[in-house]
Amino acid sequence: MKRNLAYALIVMLVAVASCSFTKQSFVNDDKDKLLLDLITYVLEKGHYEPKHIDDDFSVHVFEDFIDVLDPTKRYFLASDIQEFEKYKFQIDDQINNTDITFFNVVYNRLIERMNDAKIIYKEVLEVPFDYNIEESISIKYEDEPFAASKSELKERWRKQLKYATLGTYDSKLNQSVKAPKITKKLKNEQVETTIEDSGISKEELDKVLTPEAAEIASREATRKTLDEFFDFIDDLERKDWFVQYINTIVDEFDPHTFYFAPEDKEKFDVSMSGKFEGIGARLQKKAEGAKIVEIISGGPVWRDQRLEVGDEIIRVGQEGNDPIDIVGMRLDDAIKLIKGPEGTVVDLTVRKVDGSIEVISLTRDVVELEESYAKSANIIKGDQKFGLINLPKFYVDFNDYSERNAATDVAKEVERLKQEGAEGLILDLRDNGGGSLKTVVEMAGLFIKDGPIVQVRSNGKGKDVYDDKDERIQWDGPLVILVNELSASASEILAAAMQDYKRAIVIGSKQTFGKGTVQNVIPLENIVRSNEHGDLGAIKLTTQKFYRINGGSTQLEGVKSDVVVPDKYSYIDLGERDQANPLKWDKISPAEYNIWDGYIDYDQTIANSKKRMAENNQIKLIEENAKWIKDQQEENVISLNYDIYRAEEKKDKTKSDYFKSLTEYDSKLTFKSLKYEEELFTQDADLREKRDRWHINLAKDVYVEEAVNVLQDLKINNLKHAKLASLKD
Repeated sequence: MKRNLAYALIVMLVAVASCSFTKQSFVNDDKDKLLLDLITYVLEKGHYEPKHIDDDFSVHVFEDFIDVLDPTKRYFLASDIQEFEKYKFQIDDQINNTDITFFNVVYNRLIERMNDAKIIYKEVLEVPFDYNIEESISIKYEDEPFAASKSELKERWRKQLKYATLGTYDSKLNQSVKAPKITKKLKNEQVETTIEDSGISKEELDKVLTPEAAEIASREATRKTLDEFFDFIDDLERKDWFVQYINTIVDEFDPHTFYFAPEDKEKFDVSMSGKFEGIGARLQKKAEGAKIVEIISGGPVWRDQRLEVGDEIIRVGQEGNDPIDIVGMRLDDAIKLIKGPEGTVVDLTVRKVDGSIEVISLTRDVVELEESYAKSANIIKGDQKFGLINLPKFYVDFNDYSERNAATDVAKEVERLKQEGAEGLILDLRDNGGGSLKTVVEMAGLFIKDGPIVQVRSNGKGKDVYDDKDERIQWDGPLVILVNELSASASEILAAAMQDYKRAIVIGSKQTFGKGTVQNVIPLENIVRSNEHGDLGAIKLTTQKFYRINGGSTQLEGVKSDVVVPDKYSYIDLGERDQANPLKWDKISPAEYNIWDGYIDYDQTIANSKKRMAENNQIKLIEENAKWIKDQQEENVISLNYDIYRAEEKKDKTKSDYFKSLTEYDSKLTFKSLKYEEELFTQDADLREKRDRWHINLAKDVYVEEAVNVLQDLKINNLKHAKLASLKD
């Protein structure tokens, strides 16, 4: 469907554009102006909800572009911003007239200020930092004003560098935690140092640093990091910064519309083919670093298990070398440092969701595609057996749908679980970021007789309703769907459809991610007939919107669980609502559908669940952890006094360790692989190890435990309903 739509959209755009773009001539064949004109044209004609490029739009571009270039406010002065402000209400006119004056002025000043910064940071790092004085820094940079003078700017650099150096200073001192006790005494008028025996090696002894030596070493490490950072910046060309400007304009339309420069388009194509070389995570730009917003199943991060969504990468090191601070760095540049050849090691300094700082070393690798496919397990509770299917994404081979797809694989797992005696089914869509719409429609059809699954609306057109037309029902028993804040797009469509049909109980977070839009990639070279500038890249364009069969959009609001279970993300912003410029929620007319004629007592089932959760100590601890994480994220003022810093670190570590007991929970449920998979274990020891690890984690999962409890309630309700029906007969 998406391919056909993309083709139709290109045909439409070319048909209209062929006249306008072949007749226009640009001053000096300016590629930047051509690119700006093409992209704004495509946005106007092809975006699902095109925006008016007016004064309000101009103000947003102005503010966001400055923020993209200088998020930590350590380059531009207040006088620079004041000078730029004469363009604040002119950018819309410049865009409409393919004028790039604003970009040129800001870019030229940025290069000038970055050259100034090269001098400033070296001067700052010449002077030792005094970690004994009491001072602090606010890391909520968006609330800080721009420096009024160069001396004030230098002071800002001093505090930011002291903050960056403080963690290194601490780690240098902590290298001597196992150091022996050192005593000094006079001998022959000279100081003799005596090392008490503690079994320490000479190599370890060489690492023992005094506070003075640690301070010098940490400043040197920070200086080296900045040297490498500015070497990296010097390699950037003007066109690289212009792409940032273009994407600032594009980003005003919605967070999923994006311009790919030619080299970035190639990387995107590689990622879409399923071949990921790197750490296996999607990142989002934040002033404090690069935030992990998605973990790719089967990748190094997924296998390692120490990183999680919400963690922020603040420094990147290569194979044990001193790390480079990426705070304030462009996201594309940070990603270039994080990615690398398969088999190499990257050291990531990470600020965890709970505020603690960790250094995590990962070996770069390709994603194991097998781990992104559906897998299932038997759940044994007493004399009852239930089935669980985990689906990381709605995958499909776009070149050959029949080759392998999520719907077909889930159907196979359902049949296997039925044959092994499952009395209820859990479909786990947690962390599932979406995928193929066709597989969603087919998968939903496994659980209902027939009917609409999702409504799709395109720009300026009526709605299309996608139906399950197959009257066969593969699973008619109790069904629970597990979701969380990271269940997005196709996951939300399936959960919403089953909820609207009252076919399943949805258990999980208060609401899912809230991505209810469809994007298509349009190569710009297909829009313009004659072009002397070579490859112009492509634009990923939001062209459609999803709607539930009840008429409500999944955009922004996502799917609200029937049974809400707290998790660590309960009190922090995560999902579409945390993105810049998301499309709004709205509603269209509902589709015609019939409620599931099976018996599900929603009210009683939810009441039973709430009662259990109120009495469950694990749930109480999760709730406490979620509130603590929220408090940690709201702490934006950091002490630069080492003793206070250490005391806070110790307090946070104690609290963090307290919550580690969450991972020790035992649901008392037993998980077993299906018979066909057990037969594979004799030939594949790695598969056995992966499944054993998965089962261990499932046994600690209170959400799966509650899903089983709900299945039991649904089973009892069904039996009661069947008994009443037989008495009536």
